[in-house]
Amino acid sequence: MKLRNNIFIYTFCIYFIPLDIFRKILHNKGIRNELEAWLAFLSVDEPEVIVKLIGEYPQFKKYYEEIYTLCQNMEKVMNMFSKELQELDRNTVQYMIDEMQDEIDALKMEKDDALKETMEKETIIAEKEATILEKEATISEKEATISEKDREIAALKAQLASLSSNSASSNESF
Repeated sequence: MKLRNNIFIYTFCIYFIPLDIFRKILHNKGIRNELEAWLAFLSVDEPEVIVKLIGEYPQFKKYYEEIYTLCQNMEKVMNMFSKELQELDRNTVQYMIDEMQDEIDALKMEKDDALKETMEKETIIAEKEATILEKEATISEKEATISEKDREIAALKAQLASLSSNSASSNESF
């Protein structure tokens, strides 16, 4: 721990030690310090090494006694495993619920996107239908205009024919 600008800075070191390799070193060199004693405690189950460890580091005796007592009470051991399995089941169920919720959310987003796309297409269709109706109205107006012009042309042709026949009869009289 260091003090810098009135702030304590803690330094943590994490070591990864392969216990199988440590046991080979322990077999050759023995236990030389407290760190190696802890590693031996965590990795060794040979009675000779345990007795030697307790002889050199007596604080480990209470840990071994607690483990021994725990192993003697199978009901307590089974209860401990049962609690751990319940927690594992609870975590698994929670994970499955989370996964299903993610899937539901994804499906809702897909549905919303599809609905939005459908609404956009319906809007485009409605706009095109309105355009078609406008064009049909324009066509009807033009057809009405054409019919009116056809009637005017027919009337003018009739007048022209009548004038032609009147002028032909007047020319004959002369």
